[in-house]
Amino acid sequence: MAAPAPGLISVFSSPQELGASLAQLVAQRAACCLAGARARFALGLSGGSLVSMLARELPAAVAPAGPVSLARWTLGFCDERLVPFDHAESTYGLYRTHLLSRLPIPESQVITINPELPVEEAAEDYAKKLRQAFQGDSIPVFDLLILGVGPDGHTCSLFPDHPLLQRILEDQEENPVPAALVQPHTGKLCWFLDEAAARLLTVPFEKHSTL
Repeated sequence: MAAPAPGLISVFSSPQELGASLAQLVAQRAACCLAGARARFALGLSGGSLVSMLARELPAAVAPAGPVSLARWTLGFCDERLVPFDHAESTYGLYRTHLLSRLPIPESQVITINPELPVEEAAEDYAKKLRQAFQGDSIPVFDLLILGVGPDGHTCSLFPDHPLLQRILEDQEENPVPAALVQPHTGKLCWFLDEAAARLLTVPFEKHSTL
């Protein structure tokens, strides 16, 4: 089977330029969704280096919309660890400290795990919270998902050769890394890369620079 289209690839001269453009993408997508029929914006966030990048750039990017718009945001997390929120590995905990303290998003609209539950119960509890937040949707559909990619190609805490992936990869090319499997059913896929990450690309991409 042929490899899927890679989506729109944007390459930036520095992580700072990448972060600023990513924050503008979030702000633009939020404005579009809030002006739509549902009048809400659902954003899914990954952890890792994205936390500091968004903490640095997003508050200023969304400030013109004002607190009324941010009150209609819903946040979820694409990867999380079953640890207390004050633990250094807690994705929500990092966002709470570095970003959410600067954005007036109601706490009731931030979908978090219950770190006091055993892992299976925590997963069931989170699924219940998602159903409540996305009432009317058979499967929760976020308006924008920001997925980080690790050095080994992992994304959403799915790592290369994880057995869960072998249930869904039949007839695909042999041993693709998890990040290569991201293909939205609706909307479009955008890749934001710095020059170091893009240095071996052979597919077409757009080069961006504010310099």
